[in-house]
Amino acid sequence: MTPSETRAIVTLSLLAAFVDGEKHERERAEIKRIAEGLSEADGVQLPMLYRDVLMKRVSLPAVAAELKSSESKQLAYEMAVCVCDADGTQSEAERMFLADVRTSLGLDAPAAKQFAKEAEEIAAVPLSTAVAAAAPSATVDNAELDQAILNAAILNGALELLPETLSTMAIIPLQMKLVYRIGRAHGYELDSGHVKDFLATVGVGLTSQYLEQAGRKLLGGLLGKVGGGMLRGLAKQAVSSGMSFAITYALGHVAKRYYAGGRTLSTQMLKEAYASVTQEAQGLQTRYLPAMQEKARTLDAGKILSMVRSA
Repeated sequence: MTPSETRAIVTLSLLAAFVDGEKHERERAEIKRIAEGLSEADGVQLPMLYRDVLMKRVSLPAVAAELKSSESKQLAYEMAVCVCDADGTQSEAERMFLADVRTSLGLDAPAAKQFAKEAEEIAAVPLSTAVAAAAPSATVDNAELDQAILNAAILNGALELLPETLSTMAIIPLQMKLVYRIGRAHGYELDSGHVKDFLATVGVGLTSQYLEQAGRKLLGGLLGKVGGGMLRGLAKQAVSSGMSFAITYALGHVAKRYYAGGRTLSTQMLKEAYASVTQEAQGLQTRYLPAMQEKARTLDAGKILSMVRSA
């Protein structure tokens, strides 16, 4: 893709992030942080794009006109869909926006709607499925929870290596199910709203996390590159942020402290604990890199939904 197409895809993703007008200020701050963190990667100048979108200086028709190839149009649409679904199922405003995107890009309607349906199904997977639905035991098995946290971190680190947009999106519901499982093991029945609040409290946004993960893949030339893309991802992982592994590992261990302590940790204590464990997790990345790479080779991108359901 050309630099102008990459800029257009990022701009469309930012438009999708703010289309419903209901983003919490902390989520907006995270998106701004991401824009500044990926500043001028590949000549995209994300901070400028972020300001243009917030000030409504860009339009969907203008963005669509920059996308020339069928590959860039499809990828732009897929990212927009996943951004809309990252924090849950789509609002009416998001549905209308995505319909306009399909029309503006001239996409095949049945195929585009099928992708949106698949993304919506991943976003709507309930927390209490499979292992997570098992009745809590009288005592907490800390060793078992530690292994579950590590396994989830490795799985999400592996998903970060795959080039498919839905693989990236699946990381978020898997993190939510992990927190749910930990809470339930300590006797707390959580709903999705509570889990989302927990993630937001420690500083993990849903839309912003997807934007950062997908944005790094896109700017690194990995997103959408089926086949060889994964091999390049495996090669680059050693020098990448390993963000999904670290975030999942930290969320799991902070959730374990929080629920084991009777949910008494303050917001500031949760944030500090999350920052500390994230740093620890980043130090573990190299140790578990081979496990992530091996897991990535065995994942079937066509079965992402069933994998999220069974987690």
